Amino acid sequence: MVGRTLKHYRVESTLGRGGMGVVYRAVDTRLGRPVALKVLPEELSLDADRKRRFLLEAKAACAVNHPAIAQVYDVDDADGVLFIAMELVEGRTVRDLVQGRELDVLGAIEIARQVAGGLAKAHEAGIVHRDVKAENVMVTPDGHAKLLDFGLAKLRVPDSGPIGADDRSRMETIAGTQAGMVLGTLRYMSPEQARGREVDHRSDLFSLGVVLYEMVTGEAPFTGDSPVDTLHAVAFEETRPITAIRPNLPPSLQRVVTRCLRKRPEDRYPDARELAADLRTVQREIESGVSGAVPLVARVKEGLRAFRGAAPSDKLVPILAAVLVVVLVLAVVLAGGESVPGTILLGVLGLYVYRWFRHRRRRLLRRFTERTRKLPEVRAIVAAERHVTVVVDRAVASTFVRINATLERVNRRLFFGEPFTVSVRDDLDAAGLRALLVGPGVLWVREPDGAVSGRRS
Repeated sequence: MVGRTLKHYRVESTLGRGGMGVVYRAVDTRLGRPVALKVLPEELSLDADRKRRFLLEAKAACAVNHPAIAQVYDVDDADGVLFIAMELVEGRTVRDLVQGRELDVLGAIEIARQVAGGLAKAHEAGIVHRDVKAENVMVTPDGHAKLLDFGLAKLRVPDSGPIGADDRSRMETIAGTQAGMVLGTLRYMSPEQARGREVDHRSDLFSLGVVLYEMVTGEAPFTGDSPVDTLHAVAFEETRPITAIRPNLPPSLQRVVTRCLRKRPEDRYPDARELAADLRTVQREIESGVSGAVPLVARVKEGLRAFRGAAPSDKLVPILAAVLVVVLVLAVVLAGGESVPGTILLGVLGLYVYRWFRHRRRRLLRRFTERTRKLPEVRAIVAAERHVTVVVDRAVASTFVRINATLERVNRRLFFGEPFTVSVRDDLDAAGLRALLVGPGVLWVREPDGAVSGRRS
């Protein structure tokens, strides 16, 4: 293809290859400007479905005009070769910057904020990118971020725009035939993508959260020894807090990353604009050196979100307590404040409710321990703040699934605060296990003869 001319585009060199085609550097001979030319491989040109996807990719990208999204100039067919001419973005990918350790915290947040702005524009046009990853974010020499490659973009419910009704119908048909398929790059997938389920714009926010995590820590939040292990980590495992990797990172940034990486879409940001606004707030805090408190409204929303996700049995006690408090308050008010027994009872009840909430995390951690220790391969369970380490004889897929499922049930019962995270380790020798057990937070240990030791703190 190099040296060939397609219409008025002269191909000069190869830039890269992907699942939907090959990207070349080319020159628009009419306007005299460099372009990136994405060409569908010749061996796939006879596939009608691939052709439709290729054309719809271009039209979907044309529907969005934003500084953080690479602009599409043209889409055409020359001698049976389908191609898209798009903006040639000079610069380096986020993957290159992370590997070269060239990003500081403010730079990483600014890149994520710009990409979030671009995603907000795309989502408003009804387009889900579905392949947000470090390799698809280019940073120009002047610091502008550009989101590349809408090859896996999916049109959902557009109301208007340059994509016609026939095109929307075809795209919806194609999307329907792909339900249950796993698309995208493994470690950037959202849990719903990893499980082959339907996705929406919140899947992009999860993937952007993964990119942000990598930029500020230099580590990937989800990894595995095999593709299956990686998919399992994405779908079930909680990430290690970024503040545990880099203690100097602000807690407000941890809250943003945590919310992006929630397993359930409804627990993430409702839209990219709110994510961009929170990232801007974190920027101001870092630049000023003053950390602001979490707004009351945000804390209330987080508490309500956790309450909605709780099991019915766990909702019963707080609901009954709330009703009883209201009844007692009304009784005291109606008595004109002269009911001393009612006031005392109200105070006692308030103390009970406080203690119930205050020690809830401890009770849930104990419940996790009681269930996890029943697995025969578990050797020890140790907690450090919100992170739990489970030491096992040998970690197999079923062990990961059961332990993470147990923790997920526990986290669903939290009404407030950050969720627990867990790591399963089978790489500790006797010395490593002893070192782990000498510290505080030991919840359970299996003695050599199979006996059980009590909890220490």
